[in-house]
Amino acid sequence: VQLEESGGGSVQAGGSLRLSCAASGYTISSVCMGWFRQAPGKGREKIATISADGPTTYKDSVKGRFTISRDNAKNTLDLQMNSLKPEDTAMYYCARRVGRSCLFQDFADWGQGTQVTVSS
Repeated sequence: VQLEESGGGSVQAGGSLRLSCAASGYTISSVCMGWFRQAPGKGREKIATISADGPTTYKDSVKGRFTISRDNAKNTLDLQMNSLKPEDTAMYYCARRVGRSCLFQDFADWGQGTQVTVSS
Protein backbone atom coordinates (compact mmCIF):
# COMPACT_ATOMS: atom_id res chain seq x y z
CA VAL A 1 0.00 0.00 0.00
CA GLN A 2 1.44 3.34 -1.03
CA LEU A 3 0.07 6.88 -1.08
CA GLU A 4 1.79 9.78 -2.82
CA GLU A 5 0.57 13.36 -2.70
CA SER A 6 1.24 16.01 -5.30
CA GLY A 7 0.00 19.44 -6.30
CA GLY A 8 1.18 21.55 -3.41
CA GLY A 9 2.84 24.91 -3.88
CA SER A 10 2.79 28.59 -3.06
CA VAL A 11 -0.15 30.81 -3.88
CA GLN A 12 -1.51 34.16 -2.84
CA ALA A 13 -4.58 34.47 -0.70
CA GLY A 14 -7.71 33.93 -2.74
CA GLY A 15 -5.98 31.54 -5.09
CA SER A 16 -6.61 27.86 -5.78
CA LEU A 17 -4.69 24.61 -5.73
CA ARG A 18 -5.66 21.06 -6.52
CA LEU A 19 -3.96 18.31 -4.54
CA SER A 20 -3.88 14.75 -5.75
CA CYS A 21 -3.06 11.52 -3.95
CA ALA A 22 -2.07 8.53 -6.03
CA ALA A 23 -2.78 5.19 -4.41
CA SER A 24 -1.24 1.85 -5.23
CA GLY A 25 -1.84 -1.58 -3.81
CA TYR A 26 -5.56 -1.20 -3.34
CA THR A 27 -8.66 0.46 -4.82
CA ILE A 28 -9.47 3.79 -3.15
CA SER A 29 -13.17 3.48 -3.91
CA SER A 30 -13.40 0.50 -1.55
CA VAL A 31 -12.31 2.36 1.59
CA CYS A 32 -12.64 5.58 3.52
CA MET A 33 -10.06 8.16 2.43
CA GLY A 34 -9.18 11.47 4.02
CA TRP A 35 -7.13 14.63 3.73
CA PHE A 36 -5.34 15.98 6.78
CA ARG A 37 -3.02 18.90 7.38
CA GLN A 38 -0.47 19.98 9.92
CA ALA A 39 0.81 23.51 10.33
CA PRO A 40 4.13 24.26 12.07
CA GLY A 41 3.75 24.01 15.83
CA LYS A 42 0.24 22.65 15.60
CA GLY A 43 -1.36 19.24 15.72
CA ARG A 44 -2.60 17.33 12.73
CA GLU A 45 -6.19 18.05 11.81
CA LYS A 46 -8.65 16.22 9.63
CA ILE A 47 -10.08 18.45 6.94
CA ALA A 48 -12.07 16.21 4.63
CA THR A 49 -13.10 12.61 4.23
CA ILE A 50 -14.94 10.53 1.65
CA SER A 51 -16.37 7.14 2.46
CA ALA A 52 -16.47 4.18 0.12
CA ASP A 53 -20.18 4.78 -0.46
CA GLY A 54 -19.61 8.45 -1.30
CA PRO A 55 -20.63 10.66 1.63
CA THR A 56 -18.17 13.41 2.41
CA THR A 57 -17.35 15.41 5.53
CA TYR A 58 -15.45 18.67 5.95
CA LYS A 59 -13.87 20.63 8.74
CA ASP A 60 -15.98 23.72 9.32
CA SER A 61 -13.21 26.12 8.35
CA VAL A 62 -12.90 24.66 4.83
CA LYS A 63 -16.57 24.03 4.05
CA GLY A 64 -17.60 25.74 0.86
CA ARG A 65 -13.97 26.26 -0.18
CA PHE A 66 -12.53 22.74 -0.39
CA THR A 67 -13.92 19.74 -2.27
CA ILE A 68 -12.77 16.16 -1.82
CA SER A 69 -13.30 13.73 -4.67
CA ARG A 70 -12.10 10.47 -6.15
CA ASP A 71 -11.06 9.64 -9.68
CA ASN A 72 -11.76 5.93 -9.75
CA ALA A 73 -10.28 5.46 -13.21
CA LYS A 74 -6.96 6.89 -12.05
CA ASN A 75 -7.27 5.55 -8.50
CA THR A 76 -6.53 8.98 -7.09
CA LEU A 77 -7.96 11.09 -4.31
CA ASP A 78 -8.19 14.82 -5.01
CA LEU A 79 -8.69 17.96 -2.97
CA GLN A 80 -9.75 21.09 -4.80
CA MET A 81 -8.91 24.11 -2.66
CA ASN A 82 -10.40 27.48 -3.57
CA SER A 83 -10.36 30.86 -1.86
CA LEU A 84 -7.20 29.91 0.00
CA LYS A 85 -6.27 31.80 3.14
CA PRO A 86 -2.91 32.23 4.90
CA GLU A 87 -4.24 30.03 7.71
CA ASP A 88 -4.51 27.17 5.21
CA THR A 89 -0.71 27.04 5.10
CA ALA A 90 0.34 23.55 6.18
CA MET A 91 1.68 20.20 5.09
CA TYR A 92 -1.19 18.26 3.58
CA TYR A 93 -1.46 14.49 3.83
CA CYS A 94 -3.79 11.90 2.38
CA ALA A 95 -4.64 8.82 4.39
CA ARG A 96 -6.50 5.57 4.09
CA ARG A 97 -8.70 3.89 6.61
CA VAL A 98 -9.05 0.11 6.37
CA GLY A 99 -12.81 0.15 6.19
CA ARG A 100 -15.62 1.57 4.10
CA SER A 101 -16.97 4.02 6.66
CA CYS A 102 -15.36 7.23 7.85
CA LEU A 103 -17.11 7.10 11.22
CA PHE A 104 -13.94 5.88 12.90
CA GLN A 105 -10.58 7.63 13.16
CA ASP A 106 -8.15 4.75 12.66
CA PHE A 107 -6.44 5.87 9.47
CA ALA A 108 -3.71 3.32 8.92
CA ASP A 109 -1.76 4.43 5.89
CA TRP A 110 -0.34 7.87 5.15
CA GLY A 111 1.45 9.65 2.36
CA GLN A 112 4.58 11.76 2.80
CA GLY A 113 2.73 15.03 2.42
CA THR A 114 2.76 18.02 0.10
CA GLN A 115 3.39 21.58 1.28
CA VAL A 116 0.83 24.32 0.72
CA THR A 117 1.86 27.90 1.44
CA VAL A 118 -0.60 30.77 1.16
CA SER A 119 0.73 34.31 1.33
CA SER A 120 -1.32 37.37 2.19
